[in-house]
Amino acid sequence: MSESIKKIIIVGGGTAGWLAAGLLAAEFRHNEAGVSITLIESPDVNTIGVGEGTWPSMRATLRKIGISETDLIRECFASFKQGSKFVGWKTGAADDIYHHPFSIPHGYAECNLAAAWQAQFADRPFAEVVSSQFVVAEQGCAPKQITTPEYAGVLNYGYHLDAGKFAALLQRHCTTALGVIHVLDHVTQVAADDSGDITGVDTKASGVIYGDLFVDCSGLSCLLLGQHFGVPFVDKKHLSLNDTALAMQVPYPEQSSPIESCTVATAQSAGWTWDIGLSSRRGVGYVFSSSYLSEEKAEIELRAHIAKSVGQSVANSLSSKKLSIRAGHRQEFWHRNCVAVGMSAGFIEPLEASALALVELSMNMICEEFPADKVAMKIAAKRFNEVFSYRWDRIIDFLKLHYALTERNDSDYWRDMSAPEALPEHLRELLLLWKHRPPHRSDFIQVEEIFPSASYQYVLYGMGFSMDASRLPRTSDNLPMATARIRETVEKTRKYLSGLPSNRALIDHVMKHGMPLI
Repeated sequence: MSESIKKIIIVGGGTAGWLAAGLLAAEFRHNEAGVSITLIESPDVNTIGVGEGTWPSMRATLRKIGISETDLIRECFASFKQGSKFVGWKTGAADDIYHHPFSIPHGYAECNLAAAWQAQFADRPFAEVVSSQFVVAEQGCAPKQITTPEYAGVLNYGYHLDAGKFAALLQRHCTTALGVIHVLDHVTQVAADDSGDITGVDTKASGVIYGDLFVDCSGLSCLLLGQHFGVPFVDKKHLSLNDTALAMQVPYPEQSSPIESCTVATAQSAGWTWDIGLSSRRGVGYVFSSSYLSEEKAEIELRAHIAKSVGQSVANSLSSKKLSIRAGHRQEFWHRNCVAVGMSAGFIEPLEASALALVELSMNMICEEFPADKVAMKIAAKRFNEVFSYRWDRIIDFLKLHYALTERNDSDYWRDMSAPEALPEHLRELLLLWKHRPPHRSDFIQVEEIFPSASYQYVLYGMGFSMDASRLPRTSDNLPMATARIRETVEKTRKYLSGLPSNRALIDHVMKHGMPLI
């Protein structure tokens, strides 16, 4: 490896690999130092492509890479995602529904909306009271008007998209517009120098490909960080019991069928189902624990769930894909001159769609702290590992929060998932703290938190959590302002409903006419 970092080698394609390539290439597009990016991809590994959700951060990512929103909508069958909708997580009753919208509550930084909600509006869902996005999403409205420019919106949004088509779009753009070198070949061996740094990877047909910094996007196989360097895997199965998923592609009854504005997560007997509405079809799957439910029974339960919307005959005709989940992450993510990104770094479960967001956060930090030489790389690696160790802990806290407050005791699965000993100690401490005050920005120390405090409020109060009635009122609560902001939200909601098209109407318009440029 040379003293300066000039050659970046990405091992592995798919969404993670091509996002990594795109962000690096966009960062160094006008760089005169001669940084080159090569992506090596096995011809035998296919993207699952069952449908995937992103966070709003994907809009900034795609703008930086240079992909138009119109192309994303048209080529990836993408639709607008405004958050997550949870069905049956608290009690399992028919009316057991709450939302985690992407938009921050109106007035969130100014006053204690939670205290005002609990005191005056507790007969209505928290998200409905503090955010217009609850009603907008429930009504199937888009987060923007037809005349709104690309990547802008009146409400915050991400996407539902076909992961396979998204990877193909990224690949084409990276190779034709950003100068990424694409090598379609099998990695057979890893070469290292006397210090232990990787010098290159040997491939079946292309020989040795040399580099200075290696980005491991090889997925669960973790070829470089795991297999070559032997960085241990930190198992988190005791905190996340779900180890299997079954996925299906579900057709719409009609071409004009409504498109959901949220990912719908519905609690089942031993896990939960996701339902992601693309423009062309739905991606539906069941995430469950094989310790509590067999694959055969899970498939029966999944087909019965799908049959509620498309009929039993259609549900029975669908093919399924099985996905294995190993809950946990690497002990460190950047070792010597290799950094793992995507599923190479780790995975918990797809609840709240944090996988692609972690790729974005990882690559943003790599770009911001890109090391000029080997000495700087040691510092960058140390900082990267500290930040992402913290982020993985917060992901686990937030995902476990969805189970912590359930009142379901209809199966061993739900009893075990919500047992106090199944919760991280840090989360148990926060739940005690939050009995006396709402989640606050000061509870989380990163400037760019993986889940902000507002997200914790949406889940907490959506699940029926309430502050202790003996809590002393505080001047900083500013209840008059909080009440005013809540009433303003009612008026904002009315205006949005009268002016926003449906998700389907906006997608159809983009397909035919495109979207205005900024």
